[in-house]
Amino acid sequence: MGKLQKKILCILLSVTMLVALTACGGGNDNAAGGSTVSNDNNAAAPAEPAAPAETTAANDDSGDAVALEGSVAVFYYTYGDTYISSVRAALDSALDAAGVSYQDYDSNNSQTTQSEQVTTALAQGATVLVVNLVDTGSDDAAKNIISQANGVPVIFFNRSVSEEAVTSSDKCVFVGTDYEMAGHMQGEMIGNYLVENYDTLDLNGDGTISYVMFKGQEGNAEADARTQYGQEDADAILEAAGKPALSFYDSANSNKYLVDQAGAWSSAAATEYMQTLMSQYSEANGNMVELVIANNDEMAIGAITALQNAGYNKEGATVIPVFGVDATDAAKDAISAGSMIGTIKQDADGMANTIATIAQNYMGGKEAFDGVEAENVVGTWRVNIPYATYTGQ
Repeated sequence: MGKLQKKILCILLSVTMLVALTACGGGNDNAAGGSTVSNDNNAAAPAEPAAPAETTAANDDSGDAVALEGSVAVFYYTYGDTYISSVRAALDSALDAAGVSYQDYDSNNSQTTQSEQVTTALAQGATVLVVNLVDTGSDDAAKNIISQANGVPVIFFNRSVSEEAVTSSDKCVFVGTDYEMAGHMQGEMIGNYLVENYDTLDLNGDGTISYVMFKGQEGNAEADARTQYGQEDADAILEAAGKPALSFYDSANSNKYLVDQAGAWSSAAATEYMQTLMSQYSEANGNMVELVIANNDEMAIGAITALQNAGYNKEGATVIPVFGVDATDAAKDAISAGSMIGTIKQDADGMANTIATIAQNYMGGKEAFDGVEAENVVGTWRVNIPYATYTGQ
């Protein structure tokens, strides 16, 4: 073979090898886990399009892979709520761990904004909606979202939705708590504490404990139950011990509570209320508020801020007992410091993990409550995450 023929043959062999290598190595390798999308959206429509729905994989009880098709859209009534922020962090973590594609939305305490965000998410291909409803005063908002979903599974959570609304769709569930239980547990905790410390707490020596109740929101089932039972159950324990019932500090207030008019359950509202009332109701006037009951820890912390500004609830100072609900980190710190007495733990991790499990079940074509602890399931529509008393002991 001549030199020219050998050179031509070498060139042909090189081209053949290059073509073969290109055919083997081309394209992207899409692993079963997929990627996780976690964008925060404060407006009805995000600035950037959502990532396309992906297929991820999870394992069923037998260890076999189950395809998870689509993506999850999560709508929070507001990012400003401390407890809800803890649920959000836990849910993001749970969905990340499962390799589920998701997108978070901040509804900024506006039902109109939330409804527009749902429309946007559905248009962008969301296959499961997780909704922390803004408007809980009636079923209208929940039913509207179910109608918008048009068969796409909806998981409502935390803020109560009625059985009638949830069961109007066979692809809708609610994850929350037995909200009456929080009020009962708080009332029992308060009553027992008062009986054990009665003489110390009765600052003006009139034989009755004067209290203020901070209610988070009008028309909210959780707020209604906590307001009612936190006081009623404490009264029952006091009366059983031969003590008079609690006395609301302002006899002219027939509601016997102060409500956050913005419906935000905020520390700022409680601070403002507490500072205002202490200008008239004080130890100097012989009518100081001797107990603070709050529907959540944020309002409890707000009350503590005002008390501390007035010289109370500090080391070595008189402590006005303050009770809340949620067991947030701030509340736990306050209890540890002695400026707060107790709270009722609302399990953010438990709620988030249950939501993530149900979302994966819907995406994998399984029963909604598959893998959810049976003792927490109510019928076919609801999961109640258990509460626990927290006093730092």
